[in-house]
Amino acid sequence: MVAKLTDVAKRAGVSPTTVSRVINRKGYLSEKTIHKVEEAMQELGYKPNNLARSLQGKSSRFIGLIFPNVSNIFYAELINSLEIRLFEQGYKAILCNSEKNPSKEREYLQMLDANQVDGIISGSHNLGIEDYRKVDAPIISFDRNLAPDIPIVSSDNFEGGRLAAKTLRHAGVKHPIIISGRDDSGSPTKRRGEGFRDVLPETKIIHIPGDYSPIRKKMELQMALRKEKPDGLFASDDTTALLAMQIIDQAGFTVPDDIKIIGYDGTAMVTTYFPRLTTIQQPIAEIAQVLVEVLLKKINHEPVDAEYILPVSLLPGKSI
Repeated sequence: MVAKLTDVAKRAGVSPTTVSRVINRKGYLSEKTIHKVEEAMQELGYKPNNLARSLQGKSSRFIGLIFPNVSNIFYAELINSLEIRLFEQGYKAILCNSEKNPSKEREYLQMLDANQVDGIISGSHNLGIEDYRKVDAPIISFDRNLAPDIPIVSSDNFEGGRLAAKTLRHAGVKHPIIISGRDDSGSPTKRRGEGFRDVLPETKIIHIPGDYSPIRKKMELQMALRKEKPDGLFASDDTTALLAMQIIDQAGFTVPDDIKIIGYDGTAMVTTYFPRLTTIQQPIAEIAQVLVEVLLKKINHEPVDAEYILPVSLLPGKSI
C-alpha cells in the first residue's frame, strides 16, 4: 500500500500540517521535528507529489537525465542529442549532474520520482540496485547495469575492443597496453578491455579513474608509459588517448612511429579538432534515438528487450 501524508504524520508523532510544512519548507521548524518527519518518510517510502496537485493525473511531459559529468565531451554530445529527440516527442529534459557522488545521485532520483517525471535516462551508477527499484518512473540505462529489470542501451563495447586490438595488431604492434577507467565489473564498458584481450590476451590493463585531477591523471599516464614501454596504446576514451599523445610528444617521442594510439568515442569535437587520432566511433545520434524510443515504449507499457547494442566503427586517423 502506498503511504499517505497522514501515515507519515502518525509515524512521526506530528500533525499532517507539520508534515506538509516540512515538505514545503514553510514556517519555523526545529531540526528535531524535521529529522523525525524525514525519517518517517524514508521508513514508509513516502514520496511527496510536488507536481500532482497541478497535474491532476496528467502526464508531466518531463524526462530526467542523470549523467556523471556533463563537462565530459561524450556525455555533452549525447545529452544534446537526447534533448533534441525528447523535445521532438513533446518532452522537456531535466538534467542532473551526479558527479559520481552517491548522495547527490540518490537525491536526484528522489527528486525526479517525487515530481512524477514520466521517465528517466541514466548513465550514472553510484547506487545499489534497491535504490533504482524504489523509483516508480520507467528507467532506461545507458552503458550501466542499474538493476536486472532496467533495459540497457550501449555501443558494442566488446566488438569495439576487438576492433581496436585488430587495428593495432595489423599495424605491427607487439607490446600494447590498455588504459581504462575504474575496474568496474558492473559496467558494460569493461567489455572494451575484454574484447581487446580476446584478440591480444597478454595485454596489460592499467586503471586510471576518470575522476582523477588532470595533473594526477597525467602523472599516472607518465608512470605507466615509463614502466611498460609499450609500442601501442588503447585508451577506453578519447580524452585519455589525446592526453597520452601529448605526453608522448612532450617526451620527445613520436606518434605513430614510436607508439601507436587508438581511442574510443569518436565525438564530433574529436573528429573536427583532433582528426589525427584514430578512434573507435560510437554512433551518438543513434544511441540517443534508441534510448528515447525504448523509454517511450516503457512509458506506454509496451514490451522492451533487456539490452540494445549498437555497432561501432573504426575512424581512421594518423595515430596508427
